[in-house]
Order: sequence, then structure tokens, then C-alpha cells
Amino acid sequence: MNEQKMFCWQCQETAGNKGCTVCGVCGKTADVAALQDELVYETKRLSQVTTALRKDGKPVDKDINHLVTVNLFITITNANFDADAIKAAIAKTKTMRGKLATKDTKSTKDMVGVLATTDEDIRSLRELITYGLKGLAAYSKHANALMQDDEDVDAFIQRALAATLDDSLSVNDLIALALETGKFGVAGMALLDKANTSAYGNPEITEVDIGVRANPGILISGHDLRDLEMLLEQTAGAGIDVYTDASVPLLSGLQEVSALRRQLRERVVEAEGGVREVQRPDPDDDELRRAACRILQGQALDDRRGGIPRMPPYRRRIRRAKVIEQAKKCPPPTGIESGKIVGGFAHEQVFALAGKVVEAVKSGAIRKFVVMAGCDGRHKSRDYYAEFAKALPKDVVILTAGCAKYKYNKLDLGDIGGIPRVLDAGQCNDSYSLALIALRLKEVFGLDDINKLPLAFNIAWYEQKAVIVLLALLYLGVKNIHLGPTLPAFLSSNVAKVLVENFGIAGIGSVDDDMKLLVG
Repeated sequence: MNEQKMFCWQCQETAGNKGCTVCGVCGKTADVAALQDELVYETKRLSQVTTALRKDGKPVDKDINHLVTVNLFITITNANFDADAIKAAIAKTKTMRGKLATKDTKSTKDMVGVLATTDEDIRSLRELITYGLKGLAAYSKHANALMQDDEDVDAFIQRALAATLDDSLSVNDLIALALETGKFGVAGMALLDKANTSAYGNPEITEVDIGVRANPGILISGHDLRDLEMLLEQTAGAGIDVYTDASVPLLSGLQEVSALRRQLRERVVEAEGGVREVQRPDPDDDELRRAACRILQGQALDDRRGGIPRMPPYRRRIRRAKVIEQAKKCPPPTGIESGKIVGGFAHEQVFALAGKVVEAVKSGAIRKFVVMAGCDGRHKSRDYYAEFAKALPKDVVILTAGCAKYKYNKLDLGDIGGIPRVLDAGQCNDSYSLALIALRLKEVFGLDDINKLPLAFNIAWYEQKAVIVLLALLYLGVKNIHLGPTLPAFLSSNVAKVLVENFGIAGIGSVDDDMKLLVG
């Protein structure tokens, strides 16, 4: 038996659906895992201090709020494996705490990490809350990049982090805190929605190319639309195309920045599944590896070893310049498919179609909506979602957001009276749009409970942003959510039982069985 060198179970692909103990399935080493655990712990200790300061009526500087969100963002699945960057973040956090704390508390190594909590139910709820906070921090960080902040969200993140170190809190206290995390998850997604739409306008229904072009390319992945904007600005006229994933449906609908919108139409390609053949950099070229983008001769440069999330703009520009120079040396990507997909069905676009949608429901043309938002992943078990989409009756419409869509958004599912059977709101944070759409439909139909809508939830999860989306849905009162491909390993049997009995949470089964349960 292999000696346990680490313990991490925060993602859906964790080894054996129990936990990674030697190295991460994601590629994270035991050393990096230990550093991430320490960073989370020191961030919780800092949050104890900031929470006490707020309780005494003292202000907390915005830079401290940003430090907390960036620290959590560093530790989400696949975000940052750079040991030096994590060590620097730990040192900065300790220094900040030392400046703020009126008295210090002892810290020992046995207090760090998931397994430091011995009671499995308390541990499970602490991790559920922590992972939800990581997802919320990721969304807050992207909003911060667009100069949007919410002091209430930041204060809650820190209060909740501090609470996960409080041994006086009971299981019931932590269940309540998990639901409160969902409440602020809604607020955090609203903040990012405001940041994106204030900067770039509301998304528009847009047809997006998924093929490749004749120029060399750069692949940029993630949710930071400001990074994408800056990359487009810096590569203008360089003969380089930009490939990205779920950002495109949102940014393709720009209303406010006409020049950038034109570049998106002309130079940005939807990359999911459309390119292949990795050209990786020299593994000893740390300057290039640390660049905050991904080079492709078809697919991706793995940049998880590098990248400090909030580096100054001039440094980001220098790093992008290195990537651009490398991209110019690459041949064009090799395509493996071609075609177009349609996105941009965020809340404002769907609200504009509300009359048409309501009439289709009242007439029986649309019998049901199924929310199939969430994450994609590499395991074959996720083929379930493609098969489920194919099997849906032709009077059922899919509402989606996030990369889960890539299992079915290229299927020819047709439309219902001109309403596409896949309404794609955008990124996973655009699950906020799906929640607004559901609440609007509830209002239009005069219902007193969102669960009375002709609406089912069959959600795929992978990492911590999906956790905050799930908690947000639970806070909004949504019940009977099916979650897969597996239920989270970090849910103890008792915590899972609470979720099943109070919210109807369930895993997925066979396509046929789930079709009967969710659609009828």
C-alpha cells in the first residue's frame, strides 16, 4: 500500500471518489498540496482577525479583501501549482496578519489540512463551506479585475472562513452556514454579472465558429474576460488568432466596446474539441511557463505551474509578449471538427423572449425545461450527459451554463417554434442567469414555489465553482437536484442524508431511469 503523502478530495475526479493521497489526479504534487493546505489555513487565520476587526466596528482595507479572494482562488482545482508563488502568498498572508492582530494564537502543523478535523460530519461541512467559498472567491476575483467589489460578500467570505476554525459550532450551525454561503453565492454571481455587463454589455444571441483558422493561435482558458480583452488588444495586427472556451458566448455579445467586439467576430474561435496536437514549451523556460496564457499548436500549454493571479498590468503585458512571440513560431492548429454553435442566452436575452416562451409552455409546445449546467470532465462517465440530451423528448428545452454544455451543444436538437432546444447562458457563473430566468417564470406563472415550475435539474460538477452554484440553488429553495457523475467524496454519509432528506439531492442513475424521474 502506498504511503499517504497528501489528502485532497475537493474535485469530482478525486482518486476512487475517496481522496488523492499520493499525488493529485489533476497533477498536483504532494508538496504543492501541502502548501495549498497551509495557504488556506493561514487565510482562515487572517480572516479570524479581520472578522474581529469588523465586529469592533473597524474597517478592513480592500487590499486585504483581495488578498483573501486571491489566496482561495490559487487553491481551486487546476488554478496554480507554482510552489514559489504559493509560498509568497503564505508569507504575505502571515505578514498581513501580524500587522493586524493585537494578539497571536498558536499554530501547529496538525491544525493544517482536511484531516485536521477528526469528526467526519464536522469535517464534511467545513469542507463543503470552504469549497463553496473558493468558488465564490473565484467569481469575486474576476469581478475585482473589472473594478467591482462587494464589501458584504468579502466580509462574509472572511467570517465563514473563520467559522470553519471554530470548534464550538455544531453540525446544525454549520448546515445553516452552508446555506448562508449559498445566499452570498447568489450575491457573488450577481456582482460578476454586473461587472461583466457593465464593462462589455449584455450578451447577445450569437453564432460562434468552432473550427480552426490559418494563423498561429493562443489558447486562453478561464473566466477572466479582462485577460481576454487585454490579450486581444496586445495581439492586434500580429497575425495570431485567439482560441478560448466558454468566454466566447458572453464576449461575442459585446455592446459597449465596438472595436473589441469586431475583433471577437474576426479573431476569436471556440476551441472546445476543435483543435489538437500540443506544442509544449521548453520545460526549463520558466519565464514562458509562467506566462498567463496557453500556447497552442492545436491545444494547450499547461500553465498550472505559473501565474500569479493579481500581478500588475505591466508585468502581465510583458508575460503576454513572451507568449505572443512563442505563438508566432508555431504552425497553425490542426482542426478535428468544424461548424458553429449558438450562445448568448443570458437573462436579458431570454427575458426578451419571455412572451414567446410563456406562450409555448401554455400551449404545450414546451412541456419541460431541464437545467443541465455545470462542469465538463474527461471521464467516460460524463458521456451520460450527451446520451441524456439525445434522449430528451422534442418538447423539452435544455437550459445550460458552464462547460457541461460541451457534451451536447453540438448536437442537432432543433428548436420549438423558433426557440432553440439548447439555451446557453454562458459560463458557470452565468448559472445566475438561469436562476433569474427561473424566478421570472415563477413570477409570470403566478407560482408560490420555484419547484412548481415545469423545471428539472440534472447538473454535472467538477470543482469548487460548481459547489457555490449548488449552494446558491439550495439557498433559492430549489429541490430534487440530480448531481453527477458522482456525489462529492467530501460529503459524509450523515451530511449526504441531510441533503437528501431536506433538499432531495440525488446522484445520477441510468439515462432511462433518470428520464422517467426528471421528465416523466
